[in-house]
Amino acid sequence: MGVKNRLYVGLKSILSSACVVLPSMAQASEADLKIPDLNVYFTLFGNEISGRSILWFGFIVVGAGLLFGFLEYFKVRKLPAHQSMLDISSLIYETCKTYLLQQAKLLLALEVIVGVAIFYYFFVLENMEISRVLTILAWSVLGILGSFGVAWFGIRLNNFANSRTAFASLAGKSFPVMSIPLQSGMSIGVVLICVELMMMISILLFVSPENAGACFIGFAIGESLGASALRICGGIFTKIADIGSDLMKIVFNIKEDDARNPGVIADCTGDNAGDSVGPTADGFETYGVTGVALISFIVLAVGMNFDETGAITSGANTAELQARIIVWIFAMRILMIFTSIASYLINDLISRLLFKDKDDFDFETPLTSLVWVTSIFSIIVTYFVSEMLIGDMVNGMWWKLSTIISCGTLAAAVIPELTKIFTSSKSKHVNEVVMASREGGASLNIFRAL
Repeated sequence: MGVKNRLYVGLKSILSSACVVLPSMAQASEADLKIPDLNVYFTLFGNEISGRSILWFGFIVVGAGLLFGFLEYFKVRKLPAHQSMLDISSLIYETCKTYLLQQAKLLLALEVIVGVAIFYYFFVLENMEISRVLTILAWSVLGILGSFGVAWFGIRLNNFANSRTAFASLAGKSFPVMSIPLQSGMSIGVVLICVELMMMISILLFVSPENAGACFIGFAIGESLGASALRICGGIFTKIADIGSDLMKIVFNIKEDDARNPGVIADCTGDNAGDSVGPTADGFETYGVTGVALISFIVLAVGMNFDETGAITSGANTAELQARIIVWIFAMRILMIFTSIASYLINDLISRLLFKDKDDFDFETPLTSLVWVTSIFSIIVTYFVSEMLIGDMVNGMWWKLSTIISCGTLAAAVIPELTKIFTSSKSKHVNEVVMASREGGASLNIFRAL
């Protein structure tokens, strides 16, 4: 028997076995997932509290996070700026608004196309009830609105922050030039997470377990569609606008940033579209889809066992175990809001004491300290709360799961340190490239970069 024939027979045997072992899952999807009853109990400080109560407490934290985000928004908006800067900022925002409205028309057309595909797949091919199909469609629209909404919020706040930062730099102090953009970024990040969590917790609390899976898959489809369109179109727009500004410079022999160059406003709008709209919508989608994937994995795998025939079966306490893990995961996500805001406020206080009155300082220092303060604080809270919520699980599951989360947290802190080799002004490699650029042509610069 040849190699191809042996591979064919082997794959056929594996697939046949899989169909026997998982007959009920062969045609299943996330829409068929049934979320377990989350009314399980945890012991906190000697008192019993249900999983649903923890999620309701999460709503309070989410509300506080949104309040913080919008307070920071209004603080940035109230900062002073010269009238000429405000006029230019207003013109840029009007152009940004036109761009976003055009994107909204594109998203509407894409949603119609994808909606038809969703309806055909689930209603015609899968014979799903019309009510569940409409639920998927409704949540896909909410997912798009979430991505689009946080993107609009981000571009509006960044527009405020740009003019206020430029005006603050005229005073000759470096601290506002660093703190205003950081303040803007914290506001956008917190609002993004809070909107996402509010939607996902709403599904867990207010939607029946039988329909929750359909809501999650619709939500994931919508936010992925919104983020992909906003990210791709934003990147394309910023490149086109930049090239257009350069062409105007060449044709009319004026500087790229000359006020007479009509491409300047388009270029500024493109920068906002590429660096604000796309990443904000993409962050919203990534955070949400990750949550949907985790819930799907928990419902499909946690507490499952193989019986003597090789079929997958659930144990006596599978539903309770799955519910506890889901509540624990969302508790970790809720605590992310608390740790992020607390770390930002602590780091901002320390930075003001150290750098507020200095004319010049290294901007990397407070930014790096914020990353590490947040990471260390998050790791401590992760272990502490995990031990309280799931410390009674067998085989030390609480510290194993906490370690997995902490490895991701550490990676997020370490990776920026590694990228500083190629980006930091204090990097030896970067200084070599700068020196090569000053002393030689492009060929020497390339050799230095290598």
